[in-house]
Formats: sequence, structure tokens, C-alpha cells
Amino acid sequence: MNTRTASKGTVLVSGASIAGPAVAFWLQRYGFTVTVVEKSTGLRGGGYPIDVRGTAVEVARRMGILPQLQKAHIESRRLTFLNADGSEAAVVHPQAVVGGVEGHDVEVPRGDLAEVLYGAVRDEVEFVFDDSIDTLKEHEHGVDVTFRSGVQRGFDLVLGADGLHSRTRELVFGPEDQFHRYLGYCFAIFTMPNTFGLSHEALIWNTPGRAAALYAVKDSNELHAFLNFAQPEPPREVHRDVGAQRDLVATTFADDGWEIPAMVAAMRHANDAFFDTVSQVHMPCWSNGRVALLGDAAYAPSFLTGQGSSLALVGAYMLAGALAAHRDHTAAFAAYEREVRGFVELNQAQVREGDAALFPTTAEALEKRNNKLRSLTTLPPRTGRPAHTALTLPEHTEGFRGTVDTPRR
Repeated sequence: MNTRTASKGTVLVSGASIAGPAVAFWLQRYGFTVTVVEKSTGLRGGGYPIDVRGTAVEVARRMGILPQLQKAHIESRRLTFLNADGSEAAVVHPQAVVGGVEGHDVEVPRGDLAEVLYGAVRDEVEFVFDDSIDTLKEHEHGVDVTFRSGVQRGFDLVLGADGLHSRTRELVFGPEDQFHRYLGYCFAIFTMPNTFGLSHEALIWNTPGRAAALYAVKDSNELHAFLNFAQPEPPREVHRDVGAQRDLVATTFADDGWEIPAMVAAMRHANDAFFDTVSQVHMPCWSNGRVALLGDAAYAPSFLTGQGSSLALVGAYMLAGALAAHRDHTAAFAAYEREVRGFVELNQAQVREGDAALFPTTAEALEKRNNKLRSLTTLPPRTGRPAHTALTLPEHTEGFRGTVDTPRR
């Protein structure tokens, strides 16, 4: 645990995935004493590949972790779109679709990014695994927290970085339904054996309203598999029933060809299968009193934008900088929101581009999508999307430990 004698205050961060360790990294360097609580028994490894793009790459550079991410970069070389019968519809460079820039942006397995972030803070920050926030009680001088384990502690501030289904958000702001914006799709992700001989590439199969993907990270003998389908209303009846979730996916894809039957069978037996709706989080305010949210808990953009991890890194940097620059947490939270909301909204608005590109729901839209893909080059693009670089980062102090300077505004 950090035993810093002169602290700017104590901060509890809920969530140890991406946003949590990132905000802990910066807060610790600004002189705060930080505790991170995570409901899982340890750091969650594995996971599908994620992108770090635009402004978030600069945040990674300032953290000193960019070389590690570049080393872990999986360098996908080809994205092949397939028709319903498995025939080839188009072949493009992956970044021509996602809007990334070759040689600048990085793509890494989610677990690798989490490991790198954890490694950067674990010696200076207290991590409490296999526990979570049960109740929060704010008072004039801080927040009293009761954990699921029964432990009670007090903190000056609490930050919720606990994802799309944030417990912190539910406790402080109310039920998640009022903030979730359902985008009309459900998905299942899981791993399966790479019996296809795929390497540094992905296959995306489409028929109107349904899609499947097989993603090969480098030369791995395991594939990240993905099944996605349009669903007008969120299937609340399967929310907590894993068996019902798998039945819903299997029924939806029951009549499809290509490798879909093998994928459904693999999903049935996978021990890492995960099901959820495709949703964004839109909140009128990201803070209430001494509690603030960041990452997916505050502004999940959905995987359709490919910007979840990037928004988490940028939001963490900006929130920590605001807390360091303002003595009053109310002013700090207001500055954080004022400076970041436009960037968030611009990235969330990318969802329609991702929606149209990956998951057309009609035959006409699918044909239009394929024609557009055929016009793209198999060479990487030279520029990214404006949404990835729309925020100019303030020059927070870089590379410091032990001494803390206030960021220049």
C-alpha cells in the first residue's frame, strides 16, 4: 500500500480494468493516496483485441507505457468480409474500416493493456481484489464506504470506473436503464480453436441482421469468436440467465450456413462466453457530490465505435489532471466534464458509421456496404478520424515520481 506521508487526499477507485488503473496512475503521481477495489479475484486477462487511437496514444506515451503497447501490437493485416454462403465479398486493410493510422495507433489484446496499466501502478497503489462497494454514505468531509466483505473505510473521493453495468453509478445516480441507450443489437464473444489457419487477420460474415467474426491474434492457435444480431428490443428476460442467453443466440443463428454451426457449438461449450446488449451510456452529469464516473461507467461508446479503451485512457488523464489543478472537488469535476464531454460525444456519434459498416440489417444496406468496402484499398490509411484526435491534451507533468507539479492550463 502507498505510505505517502503528505497526501492531497484519499481516493477510492472502483474497477481495475482500463479506466481504473489509468486514473490511479495519474492521481498517485499528483500526490493522492489511491485504493483500487475490483470485484474479480485478480486481474482479468485475455479478452478480444482493442484499439488505442489518436489522443489516447499520446496519453499512453505520457504514461511511459507506449513502448510496451507497441511491443504487444498485434498488427492485423487483413480483414475479409464474407457473404452468407461464405464467398468473399471484400478484402480491406483493418484500419481502412476502423479509422486508425498505421504506425501510430496500436491494437492489443484487452488483457495485455490491463496488465501493462496494472504493472505501472501496482507498487504505488493499494489494490483490493475479490471485493466491491456495497454502500456509499457521503458526508461533509468525505464518503463512508462499506464493502461487500463487510469492511468499512472512509475516503475523500470515490471514482466509479466499473464499466457499463457500474455498481457505483447505480448507488449514486439510480438504475442503469435511464442512462443506457440500447443500439438494437446483442452479441456473444468467446474463444475457440483456430482450425482455419488464420493469422494476423479477421473474417467477418454477414447476412441481413446477423454477423459473425473470427479474429486471429498473430499466429495464435485460438480465435476470438463473435456472434452479433439485431434485436429490436433488449432481451431483458435473459439478463441473468446464461443458459437462456446461449439458447437465444443458437436459435437466432439456427438456419445459417458457412461455419456458423461450428461457432454456435463452440459457444455452447466455451468457459469464457460473454453475452450482452450493444449499448451506450449517456448521462446529463458525470459527478454527484464527492463521487464521479469515468470510462464506460460514465460514457460507454459501445464496441461499434472501437473507442471504449481510448475514451477510458483520455478520461482518466483529464479527470486526474482536473483534481490536481483544483483544490475543490466540485470545481475539478466540473472542469473534467467541461473539457471532455465534447470529445466523448464526438466519439459516441461514430456509432452510426460502425453500425453501417459492420452490421447492415437489410439486403439493400448490406449490398451498399459491400460496394463501399470494395472501393477501399487494402493499404493502410494515412490519416485517422477526427473523432480520435479532437481533444488537445493539457501539458500535465510527465515522468514524475515523488514530486508533483500542478499541470499547466
